[in-house]
Amino acid sequence: MEIIAMPVGFVQANCYIVYKKEEKDALVIDPGGEPEKIMEAIESNQLNVKAILLTHAHFDHIGGLDRVRELTNAPVYLHKAEWTWLDEPALNGSAKLMGQTVTTQEADKELTEGSLDIGGFSIETIHTPGHSPGSISFVFRDENFAVCGDVLFQQGIGRTDLIEGDINILEHSIKEKLYRLPADLTVLPGHGPATTIEYEKKNNPFFPA
Repeated sequence: MEIIAMPVGFVQANCYIVYKKEEKDALVIDPGGEPEKIMEAIESNQLNVKAILLTHAHFDHIGGLDRVRELTNAPVYLHKAEWTWLDEPALNGSAKLMGQTVTTQEADKELTEGSLDIGGFSIETIHTPGHSPGSISFVFRDENFAVCGDVLFQQGIGRTDLIEGDINILEHSIKEKLYRLPADLTVLPGHGPATTIEYEKKNNPFFPA
């Protein structure tokens, strides 16, 4: 399994392209902006995008969505709690934080907590609200990493002052869900560098274990 991580867009949110080197099948997670940059990585590696997964629907994670979807013809997966956020700037934060509005077409597939199999990818989906009501963490158990959006960062946590954010719910998501994952599991966050569950349990100043 190969991972391409690239900061994109207005606030440099991390977009991840996860792909199988031999089969060339790929998943795009959080195409938050600069779709031409994302597509260059897809095309240069000759990838076949099976799905676009959204950890949540804040503007900095969906800014490049429509163009990437148009060019790959891949279905978009999102938790139902945030389906209306895609075309509502007041909900996705673009109206307040960006100075210009971001809207996209609706999602295609509903994400729920459990297991997800797409084109040979086996993913555990964990509902981790608190930063936003529909935040989903994607756990790739066999490869020992997880893409967690804006829930948990290296020595940080997602902000909870946006619509439907809740610090107590976020704490529960991190301590009772993410911190129960294997200690050596790599966490790929929505912003900034990667970390591990063990490191955050010991060093996170907000929610130490």
